[in-house]
Amino acid sequence: METKPKLSLMSKISYGLGAVGKDMVYMLSASYVLYYFQDLLGVSAVAMGTILLVARIFDAFNDPLMGVVVAKTKTKWGKFRPWLLIGTLTNAVILFLMFSCPPTLDAGGLVAYAAVFYILWGVTYTMMDIPYWSMIPAFTEGGKEREGLTTLARSCAGVGSAIITIVTMLAVQFLGNAFGGTNATEIEIVGFKWFALIVAVIFIVFTILTCIFVKEKSTTEMKTVSVGQMFKALVKNDQAMTVVIAIVLINTAIYITSNLVIYFFKYDFGGPSWFGDYTLFNIFGGAVQILSMMILYPVLRNAMKLSNTKIFYTCLAMGIAGYAVLLALAILGMSNVFVLFIPGFFIFAASGLLNILTTVFLANTVDYGLLKNGSSDESVIFSMQTFVVKLASGIAAFAASICLQIAKLQEGTEVTEEAKAIDWSAGVTTAQKMGLRMTMTIIPIIGLVVAIFWFRKKFILTDEKVLEIAEQVKDLKANVEE
Repeated sequence: METKPKLSLMSKISYGLGAVGKDMVYMLSASYVLYYFQDLLGVSAVAMGTILLVARIFDAFNDPLMGVVVAKTKTKWGKFRPWLLIGTLTNAVILFLMFSCPPTLDAGGLVAYAAVFYILWGVTYTMMDIPYWSMIPAFTEGGKEREGLTTLARSCAGVGSAIITIVTMLAVQFLGNAFGGTNATEIEIVGFKWFALIVAVIFIVFTILTCIFVKEKSTTEMKTVSVGQMFKALVKNDQAMTVVIAIVLINTAIYITSNLVIYFFKYDFGGPSWFGDYTLFNIFGGAVQILSMMILYPVLRNAMKLSNTKIFYTCLAMGIAGYAVLLALAILGMSNVFVLFIPGFFIFAASGLLNILTTVFLANTVDYGLLKNGSSDESVIFSMQTFVVKLASGIAAFAASICLQIAKLQEGTEVTEEAKAIDWSAGVTTAQKMGLRMTMTIIPIIGLVVAIFWFRKKFILTDEKVLEIAEQVKDLKANVEE
Protein backbone atom coordinates (compact mmCIF):
# COMPACT_ATOMS: atom_id res chain seq x y z
CA MET A 1 0.00 0.00 0.00
CA GLU A 2 1.44 3.36 -1.05
CA THR A 3 1.70 5.92 1.74
CA LYS A 4 1.55 9.65 1.32
CA PRO A 5 4.65 11.65 2.25
CA LYS A 6 4.38 13.66 5.43
CA LEU A 7 2.86 17.08 5.09
CA SER A 8 5.30 19.93 4.66
CA LEU A 9 5.17 22.98 6.89
CA MET A 10 4.11 25.08 3.88
CA SER A 11 1.18 22.72 3.19
CA LYS A 12 0.00 23.05 6.77
CA ILE A 13 0.37 26.85 6.78
CA SER A 14 -1.38 27.33 3.45
CA TYR A 15 -4.25 25.03 4.44
CA GLY A 16 -4.62 26.93 7.71
CA LEU A 17 -4.65 30.25 5.83
CA GLY A 18 -7.50 28.89 3.73
CA ALA A 19 -9.49 28.38 6.92
CA VAL A 20 -8.66 31.92 8.10
CA GLY A 21 -9.96 33.49 4.89
CA LYS A 22 -12.98 31.21 4.71
CA ASP A 23 -14.18 32.03 8.21
CA MET A 24 -13.46 35.74 7.84
CA VAL A 25 -16.01 35.71 5.03
CA TYR A 26 -18.46 33.54 6.97
CA MET A 27 -18.30 35.68 10.12
CA LEU A 28 -18.71 38.94 8.19
CA SER A 29 -21.91 37.61 6.64
CA ALA A 30 -23.23 35.83 9.73
CA SER A 31 -22.66 38.73 12.12
CA TYR A 32 -23.35 41.82 10.02
CA VAL A 33 -25.70 41.11 7.11
CA LEU A 34 -28.80 41.59 9.31
CA TYR A 35 -27.40 44.83 10.74
CA TYR A 36 -26.35 46.12 7.30
CA PHE A 37 -29.69 45.60 5.59
CA GLN A 38 -32.04 46.21 8.53
CA ASP A 39 -30.41 49.01 10.47
CA LEU A 40 -28.47 50.88 7.80
CA LEU A 41 -30.61 50.37 4.68
CA GLY A 42 -34.03 50.10 6.33
CA VAL A 43 -35.14 46.65 5.19
CA SER A 44 -37.95 45.24 7.35
CA ALA A 45 -36.54 43.23 10.24
CA VAL A 46 -39.09 40.44 9.72
CA ALA A 47 -38.28 40.30 6.00
CA MET A 48 -34.57 39.94 6.79
CA GLY A 49 -35.20 37.31 9.43
CA THR A 50 -37.32 35.32 7.01
CA ILE A 51 -34.64 35.55 4.29
CA LEU A 52 -31.93 34.34 6.66
CA LEU A 53 -34.04 31.45 7.97
CA VAL A 54 -35.18 30.30 4.51
CA ALA A 55 -31.60 30.42 3.23
CA ARG A 56 -30.45 28.14 6.06
CA ILE A 57 -33.25 25.65 5.37
CA PHE A 58 -32.28 25.72 1.69
CA ASP A 59 -28.76 24.75 2.77
CA ALA A 60 -30.16 21.43 4.01
CA PHE A 61 -30.66 20.47 0.38
CA ASN A 62 -27.82 22.49 -1.14
CA ASP A 63 -25.05 20.95 0.99
CA PRO A 64 -25.69 17.29 -0.01
CA LEU A 65 -26.17 18.30 -3.66
CA MET A 66 -22.81 20.06 -3.71
CA GLY A 67 -21.26 17.01 -2.10
CA VAL A 68 -22.51 14.85 -4.97
CA VAL A 69 -21.15 17.30 -7.57
CA VAL A 70 -17.70 17.37 -5.95
CA ALA A 71 -17.63 13.58 -5.55
CA LYS A 72 -18.28 13.08 -9.28
CA THR A 73 -15.67 15.65 -10.40
CA LYS A 74 -12.54 14.32 -12.15
CA THR A 75 -9.87 16.72 -13.45
CA LYS A 76 -6.08 16.71 -13.71
CA TRP A 77 -6.09 19.12 -10.72
CA GLY A 78 -8.14 16.68 -8.64
CA LYS A 79 -11.77 16.79 -7.59
CA PHE A 80 -11.52 19.25 -4.72
CA ARG A 81 -9.26 22.14 -5.72
CA PRO A 82 -11.21 23.21 -8.84
CA TRP A 83 -14.40 23.70 -6.82
CA LEU A 84 -12.47 25.27 -3.94
CA LEU A 85 -11.13 27.93 -6.32
CA ILE A 86 -14.37 28.41 -8.28
CA GLY A 87 -16.41 28.67 -5.09
CA THR A 88 -14.00 31.15 -3.55
CA LEU A 89 -13.91 33.44 -6.60
CA THR A 90 -17.69 33.51 -7.01
CA ASN A 91 -18.34 33.84 -3.27
CA ALA A 92 -15.88 36.74 -2.99
CA VAL A 93 -17.65 38.59 -5.81
CA ILE A 94 -21.08 37.92 -4.27
CA LEU A 95 -19.84 39.07 -0.85
CA PHE A 96 -18.72 42.40 -2.28
CA LEU A 97 -21.98 42.86 -4.20
CA MET A 98 -24.05 41.89 -1.16
CA PHE A 99 -22.48 44.71 0.86
CA SER A 100 -22.73 47.12 -2.10
CA CYS A 101 -26.51 47.42 -2.19
CA PRO A 102 -27.67 50.72 -3.78
CA PRO A 103 -29.33 52.69 -0.92
CA THR A 104 -31.64 54.39 -3.44
CA LEU A 105 -33.67 51.21 -4.09
CA ASP A 106 -37.26 51.24 -2.88
CA ALA A 107 -38.47 48.92 -0.10
CA GLY A 108 -39.33 46.05 -2.46
CA GLY A 109 -36.08 46.43 -4.33
CA LEU A 110 -34.05 46.27 -1.11
CA VAL A 111 -35.79 43.09 0.02
CA ALA A 112 -35.27 41.48 -3.40
CA TYR A 113 -31.60 42.53 -3.47
CA ALA A 114 -31.00 41.14 0.03
CA ALA A 115 -32.78 37.86 -0.75
CA VAL A 116 -31.04 37.22 -4.08
CA PHE A 117 -27.52 38.01 -2.96
CA TYR A 118 -27.74 36.33 0.45
CA ILE A 119 -29.03 33.09 -1.07
CA LEU A 120 -26.35 33.29 -3.80
CA TRP A 121 -23.77 33.91 -1.10
CA GLY A 122 -24.87 30.75 0.72
CA VAL A 123 -24.78 28.65 -2.45
CA THR A 124 -21.29 29.82 -3.46
CA TYR A 125 -19.97 29.48 0.11
CA THR A 126 -21.11 25.86 0.16
CA MET A 127 -19.40 25.42 -3.23
CA MET A 128 -16.01 26.01 -1.58
CA ASP A 129 -16.71 24.89 2.00
CA ILE A 130 -17.64 21.29 1.13
CA PRO A 131 -14.44 20.57 -0.89
CA TYR A 132 -12.27 22.42 1.67
CA TRP A 133 -13.11 20.04 4.51
CA SER A 134 -13.67 16.97 2.30
CA MET A 135 -10.19 17.14 0.75
CA ILE A 136 -8.33 16.34 3.98
CA PRO A 137 -8.26 12.54 3.39
CA ALA A 138 -6.86 13.14 -0.11
CA PHE A 139 -3.56 14.57 1.15
CA THR A 140 -3.10 13.20 4.67
CA GLU A 141 -2.57 9.87 6.34
CA GLY A 142 -5.10 8.85 8.94
CA GLY A 143 -4.58 9.02 12.68
CA LYS A 144 -2.54 11.78 14.28
CA GLU A 145 -1.60 13.55 11.04
CA ARG A 146 -5.22 13.92 9.96
CA GLU A 147 -6.44 14.82 13.45
CA GLY A 148 -3.62 17.36 13.81
CA LEU A 149 -4.43 19.05 10.52
CA THR A 150 -8.14 19.15 11.31
CA THR A 151 -7.38 20.73 14.70
CA LEU A 152 -5.06 23.26 13.05
CA ALA A 153 -7.71 24.19 10.49
CA ARG A 154 -10.43 24.56 13.15
CA SER A 155 -8.12 26.78 15.20
CA CYS A 156 -7.28 28.92 12.15
CA ALA A 157 -11.00 29.19 11.40
CA GLY A 158 -11.46 30.54 14.93
CA VAL A 159 -8.73 33.10 14.28
CA GLY A 160 -10.50 34.22 11.09
CA SER A 161 -13.77 34.65 12.98
CA ALA A 162 -12.01 36.55 15.77
CA ILE A 163 -10.35 38.94 13.30
CA ILE A 164 -13.74 39.94 11.89
CA THR A 165 -15.25 40.24 15.35
CA ILE A 166 -12.45 42.53 16.47
CA VAL A 167 -11.75 44.83 13.52
CA THR A 168 -15.00 45.18 11.55
CA MET A 169 -16.58 48.28 13.08
CA LEU A 170 -13.31 50.19 13.42
CA ALA A 171 -12.44 49.37 9.82
CA VAL A 172 -15.93 50.33 8.64
CA GLN A 173 -15.69 53.71 10.36
CA PHE A 174 -12.21 54.38 8.98
CA LEU A 175 -13.05 53.35 5.41
CA GLY A 176 -16.40 55.14 5.45
CA ASN A 177 -14.71 58.40 6.39
CA ALA A 178 -11.87 57.83 3.93
CA PHE A 179 -14.19 57.15 0.98
CA GLY A 180 -16.57 60.05 1.36
CA GLY A 181 -19.32 59.19 3.83
CA THR A 182 -21.14 62.41 4.70
CA ASN A 183 -23.21 61.36 7.73
CA ALA A 184 -23.22 58.65 10.37
CA THR A 185 -25.34 56.18 8.41
CA GLU A 186 -23.65 56.78 5.06
CA ILE A 187 -20.22 56.36 6.64
CA GLU A 188 -21.17 52.84 7.75
CA ILE A 189 -22.79 51.93 4.41
CA VAL A 190 -19.71 53.04 2.45
CA GLY A 191 -17.39 51.47 5.02
CA PHE A 192 -19.04 48.06 4.79
CA LYS A 193 -18.72 48.11 1.00
CA TRP A 194 -14.97 48.66 1.00
CA PHE A 195 -14.31 46.44 4.00
CA ALA A 196 -16.15 43.60 2.22
CA LEU A 197 -13.87 44.15 -0.78
CA ILE A 198 -10.75 43.89 1.40
CA VAL A 199 -12.02 40.69 3.05
CA ALA A 200 -12.92 39.26 -0.37
CA VAL A 201 -9.41 39.90 -1.69
CA ILE A 202 -7.80 38.30 1.39
CA PHE A 203 -10.12 35.33 0.94
CA ILE A 204 -9.06 34.86 -2.70
CA VAL A 205 -5.33 35.20 -1.95
CA PHE A 206 -5.44 32.69 0.93
CA THR A 207 -7.43 30.16 -1.11
CA ILE A 208 -5.02 30.44 -4.04
CA LEU A 209 -2.17 29.65 -1.64
CA THR A 210 -4.11 26.62 -0.44
CA CYS A 211 -4.67 25.41 -4.00
CA ILE A 212 -0.99 25.89 -4.91
CA PHE A 213 0.67 24.27 -1.92
CA VAL A 214 -1.84 21.57 -0.95
CA LYS A 215 -1.65 18.72 -3.44
CA GLU A 216 -4.15 15.91 -3.69
CA LYS A 217 -2.05 12.76 -3.53
CA SER A 218 -4.77 10.17 -3.91
CA THR A 219 -8.09 9.55 -5.57
CA THR A 220 -9.89 9.30 -2.24
CA GLU A 221 -13.55 8.45 -2.60
CA MET A 222 -15.81 11.06 -1.06
CA LYS A 223 -18.95 9.82 0.67
CA THR A 224 -22.03 11.92 0.01
CA VAL A 225 -25.01 12.18 2.30
CA SER A 226 -28.65 12.90 1.52
CA VAL A 227 -31.04 14.75 3.81
CA GLY A 228 -32.99 11.53 4.24
CA GLN A 229 -29.86 9.66 5.34
CA MET A 230 -29.12 12.36 7.92
CA PHE A 231 -32.48 12.07 9.64
CA LYS A 232 -32.61 8.29 9.33
CA ALA A 233 -29.23 8.04 11.09
CA LEU A 234 -30.44 10.32 13.88
CA VAL A 235 -33.60 8.31 14.44
CA LYS A 236 -31.51 5.15 14.83
CA ASN A 237 -28.85 6.76 17.05
CA ASP A 238 -30.57 8.27 20.09
CA GLN A 239 -27.30 9.69 21.47
CA ALA A 240 -26.54 11.51 18.22
CA MET A 241 -30.08 12.91 18.33
CA THR A 242 -29.49 14.06 21.91
CA VAL A 243 -26.28 15.89 21.00
CA VAL A 244 -27.74 17.45 17.84
CA ILE A 245 -30.73 18.89 19.72
CA ALA A 246 -28.36 20.22 22.39
CA ILE A 247 -26.25 21.87 19.66
CA VAL A 248 -29.36 23.58 18.24
CA LEU A 249 -30.42 24.84 21.69
CA ILE A 250 -26.95 26.09 22.66
CA ASN A 251 -26.00 27.67 19.33
CA THR A 252 -29.38 29.35 18.93
CA ALA A 253 -28.96 30.93 22.38
CA ILE A 254 -25.44 32.16 21.61
CA TYR A 255 -26.25 33.37 18.08
CA ILE A 256 -29.24 35.40 19.27
CA THR A 257 -26.89 37.41 21.47
CA SER A 258 -24.22 37.74 18.77
CA ASN A 259 -26.84 39.10 16.36
CA LEU A 260 -28.13 41.67 18.84
CA VAL A 261 -25.00 42.77 20.71
CA ILE A 262 -24.18 45.46 18.13
CA TYR A 263 -27.68 46.89 18.59
CA PHE A 264 -27.15 46.84 22.35
CA PHE A 265 -24.00 48.93 22.11
CA LYS A 266 -25.45 51.30 19.52
CA TYR A 267 -28.95 51.92 20.89
CA ASP A 268 -28.73 50.99 24.58
CA PHE A 269 -25.17 51.41 25.81
CA GLY A 270 -24.90 54.40 23.47
CA GLY A 271 -22.40 57.22 23.44
CA PRO A 272 -20.55 58.94 20.59
CA SER A 273 -17.90 56.19 20.44
CA TRP A 274 -20.22 53.21 20.80
CA PHE A 275 -18.39 51.33 18.06
CA GLY A 276 -15.12 51.72 19.98
CA ASP A 277 -16.66 50.19 23.09
CA TYR A 278 -18.24 47.48 20.95
CA THR A 279 -14.87 46.66 19.38
CA LEU A 280 -13.12 46.64 22.76
CA PHE A 281 -15.75 44.26 24.13
CA ASN A 282 -15.28 41.97 21.11
CA ILE A 283 -11.48 42.02 21.43
CA PHE A 284 -11.84 40.86 25.02
CA GLY A 285 -14.49 38.29 24.13
CA GLY A 286 -12.58 36.91 21.16
CA ALA A 287 -9.44 36.50 23.27
CA VAL A 288 -11.38 34.74 26.04
CA GLN A 289 -13.06 32.41 23.56
CA ILE A 290 -9.79 31.38 21.90
CA LEU A 291 -7.90 31.01 25.19
CA SER A 292 -10.72 28.94 26.68
CA MET A 293 -10.35 26.44 23.83
CA MET A 294 -6.55 26.41 23.83
CA ILE A 295 -5.79 26.66 27.57
CA LEU A 296 -8.84 26.43 29.82
CA TYR A 297 -10.19 23.18 28.37
CA PRO A 298 -6.86 21.31 28.70
CA VAL A 299 -6.53 22.62 32.28
CA LEU A 300 -10.02 21.47 33.25
CA ARG A 301 -9.69 18.16 31.42
CA ASN A 302 -6.09 17.14 32.10
CA ALA A 303 -4.87 19.08 35.13
CA MET A 304 -8.12 19.07 37.12
CA LYS A 305 -9.22 15.67 35.74
CA LEU A 306 -12.82 16.77 35.22
CA SER A 307 -15.05 14.64 33.04
CA ASN A 308 -16.40 16.12 29.81
CA THR A 309 -19.95 15.98 31.14
CA LYS A 310 -18.98 17.93 34.28
CA ILE A 311 -17.22 20.55 32.16
CA PHE A 312 -20.30 20.68 29.92
CA TYR A 313 -22.72 21.38 32.78
CA THR A 314 -20.26 23.87 34.28
CA CYS A 315 -20.15 25.74 30.95
CA LEU A 316 -23.93 25.88 30.71
CA ALA A 317 -24.09 27.23 34.27
CA MET A 318 -21.40 29.81 33.40
CA GLY A 319 -23.39 30.93 30.37
CA ILE A 320 -26.61 31.26 32.37
CA ALA A 321 -24.82 33.24 35.09
CA GLY A 322 -23.18 35.50 32.49
CA TYR A 323 -26.49 36.32 30.81
CA ALA A 324 -28.15 37.00 34.20
CA VAL A 325 -25.37 39.40 35.22
CA LEU A 326 -25.49 41.10 31.79
CA LEU A 327 -29.21 41.72 32.17
CA ALA A 328 -28.75 43.08 35.70
CA LEU A 329 -25.96 45.43 34.61
CA ALA A 330 -28.00 46.65 31.62
CA ILE A 331 -31.00 47.40 33.83
CA LEU A 332 -28.78 49.26 36.30
CA GLY A 333 -27.58 51.44 33.42
CA MET A 334 -23.85 50.71 33.56
CA SER A 335 -21.93 52.99 31.18
CA ASN A 336 -18.42 51.54 31.63
CA VAL A 337 -17.57 48.90 29.04
CA PHE A 338 -15.02 47.28 31.36
CA VAL A 339 -17.81 46.31 33.77
CA LEU A 340 -19.38 44.33 30.92
CA PHE A 341 -16.21 42.23 30.76
CA ILE A 342 -17.49 40.36 33.84
CA PRO A 343 -20.53 38.73 32.19
CA GLY A 344 -18.64 38.71 28.89
CA PHE A 345 -15.96 36.44 30.36
CA PHE A 346 -18.48 33.81 31.43
CA ILE A 347 -20.44 33.91 28.16
CA PHE A 348 -17.44 33.85 25.80
CA ALA A 349 -15.55 31.22 27.81
CA ALA A 350 -18.62 29.00 27.90
CA SER A 351 -19.12 29.46 24.15
CA GLY A 352 -15.54 28.41 23.36
CA LEU A 353 -15.63 25.35 25.60
CA LEU A 354 -19.05 24.25 24.36
CA ASN A 355 -17.79 24.31 20.77
CA ILE A 356 -15.19 21.71 21.71
CA LEU A 357 -17.44 19.62 23.93
CA THR A 358 -20.33 19.24 21.49
CA THR A 359 -17.89 18.13 18.79
CA VAL A 360 -16.35 15.56 21.18
CA PHE A 361 -19.78 14.30 22.22
CA LEU A 362 -20.90 13.95 18.62
CA ALA A 363 -17.73 12.02 17.75
CA ASN A 364 -18.41 9.63 20.64
CA THR A 365 -21.83 8.77 19.22
CA VAL A 366 -20.18 7.17 16.18
CA ASP A 367 -18.91 4.09 18.06
CA TYR A 368 -22.16 3.97 20.03
CA GLY A 369 -24.09 3.76 16.75
CA LEU A 370 -21.77 1.02 15.48
CA LEU A 371 -22.52 -1.17 18.51
CA LYS A 372 -26.25 -0.40 18.59
CA ASN A 373 -27.09 -0.45 14.90
CA GLY A 374 -24.17 -2.21 13.23
CA SER A 375 -23.14 0.94 11.33
CA SER A 376 -21.24 4.00 12.52
CA ASP A 377 -22.73 6.48 9.99
CA GLU A 378 -19.73 8.74 10.66
CA SER A 379 -20.04 10.88 7.52
CA VAL A 380 -23.79 11.20 8.00
CA ILE A 381 -23.51 12.36 11.60
CA PHE A 382 -20.85 14.98 10.90
CA SER A 383 -22.75 16.27 7.87
CA MET A 384 -25.70 16.77 10.20
CA GLN A 385 -23.50 18.82 12.54
CA THR A 386 -22.80 21.34 9.77
CA PHE A 387 -26.49 21.56 8.93
CA VAL A 388 -27.73 22.04 12.51
CA VAL A 389 -25.19 24.80 13.19
CA LYS A 390 -26.47 26.62 10.09
CA LEU A 391 -30.06 25.95 11.16
CA ALA A 392 -29.38 27.40 14.61
CA SER A 393 -27.94 30.56 13.04
CA GLY A 394 -31.09 30.91 10.91
CA ILE A 395 -33.43 30.43 13.87
CA ALA A 396 -31.40 32.91 15.93
CA ALA A 397 -31.44 35.52 13.15
CA PHE A 398 -35.22 35.13 12.82
CA ALA A 399 -35.70 35.52 16.59
CA ALA A 400 -33.44 38.58 16.61
CA SER A 401 -35.37 40.11 13.71
CA ILE A 402 -38.69 39.65 15.55
CA CYS A 403 -37.17 41.49 18.53
CA LEU A 404 -36.02 44.34 16.30
CA GLN A 405 -39.42 44.56 14.63
CA ILE A 406 -41.30 44.69 17.94
CA ALA A 407 -38.84 47.12 19.53
CA LYS A 408 -38.86 49.28 16.37
CA LEU A 409 -35.32 50.38 17.15
CA GLN A 410 -34.72 51.83 13.73
CA GLU A 411 -38.15 53.37 13.21
CA GLY A 412 -38.22 54.50 16.83
CA THR A 413 -35.00 56.48 16.56
CA GLU A 414 -36.44 59.58 14.91
CA VAL A 415 -33.67 62.00 15.81
CA THR A 416 -31.47 64.33 13.79
CA GLU A 417 -28.11 63.33 12.36
CA GLU A 418 -26.49 65.79 14.75
CA ALA A 419 -28.08 64.04 17.74
CA LYS A 420 -27.06 60.63 16.41
CA ALA A 421 -23.48 61.81 16.08
CA ILE A 422 -23.54 62.61 19.78
CA ASP A 423 -25.48 59.58 20.97
CA TRP A 424 -27.28 56.99 18.80
CA SER A 425 -29.40 55.96 21.78
CA ALA A 426 -31.08 59.37 21.79
CA GLY A 427 -34.82 58.92 21.36
CA VAL A 428 -34.83 55.21 22.26
CA THR A 429 -37.38 54.56 25.00
CA THR A 430 -36.87 52.44 28.10
CA ALA A 431 -39.43 49.94 26.78
CA GLN A 432 -37.47 49.53 23.55
CA LYS A 433 -34.25 48.98 25.47
CA MET A 434 -35.89 46.44 27.79
CA GLY A 435 -37.20 44.46 24.84
CA LEU A 436 -33.69 44.27 23.41
CA ARG A 437 -32.12 43.36 26.75
CA MET A 438 -34.63 40.61 27.51
CA THR A 439 -34.36 39.04 24.05
CA MET A 440 -30.56 38.86 24.15
CA THR A 441 -30.43 37.48 27.71
CA ILE A 442 -33.63 35.78 28.90
CA ILE A 443 -34.27 33.77 25.70
CA PRO A 444 -30.66 32.44 25.72
CA ILE A 445 -31.03 31.58 29.43
CA ILE A 446 -34.17 29.58 28.66
CA GLY A 447 -32.38 27.77 25.82
CA LEU A 448 -29.42 26.84 28.04
CA VAL A 449 -31.68 25.70 30.91
CA VAL A 450 -33.63 23.46 28.51
CA ALA A 451 -30.31 22.11 27.22
CA ILE A 452 -29.31 21.12 30.78
CA PHE A 453 -32.55 19.24 31.47
CA TRP A 454 -32.54 17.63 28.02
CA PHE A 455 -28.95 16.45 28.33
CA ARG A 456 -29.31 15.16 31.89
CA LYS A 457 -32.34 13.11 30.87
CA LYS A 458 -31.09 11.69 27.56
CA PHE A 459 -27.27 11.62 27.46
CA ILE A 460 -25.55 8.43 28.67
CA LEU A 461 -22.10 8.63 27.04
CA THR A 462 -20.05 9.50 30.11
CA ASP A 463 -16.27 9.15 30.01
CA GLU A 464 -16.55 5.69 31.59
CA LYS A 465 -19.21 4.60 29.10
CA VAL A 466 -17.11 5.85 26.17
CA LEU A 467 -14.12 3.79 27.32
CA GLU A 468 -16.34 0.74 27.73
CA ILE A 469 -17.76 1.18 24.22
CA ALA A 470 -14.28 1.69 22.76
CA GLU A 471 -13.18 -1.69 24.15
CA GLN A 472 -16.29 -3.37 22.78
CA VAL A 473 -15.71 -1.83 19.34
CA LYS A 474 -12.08 -2.97 19.43
CA ASP A 475 -13.17 -6.53 20.21
CA LEU A 476 -15.84 -6.39 17.52
CA LYS A 477 -13.34 -5.30 14.85
CA ALA A 478 -10.87 -7.94 15.97
CA ASN A 479 -13.54 -10.65 15.61
CA VAL A 480 -14.47 -9.37 12.14
CA GLU A 481 -10.82 -9.48 11.00
CA GLU A 482 -10.52 -13.07 12.22
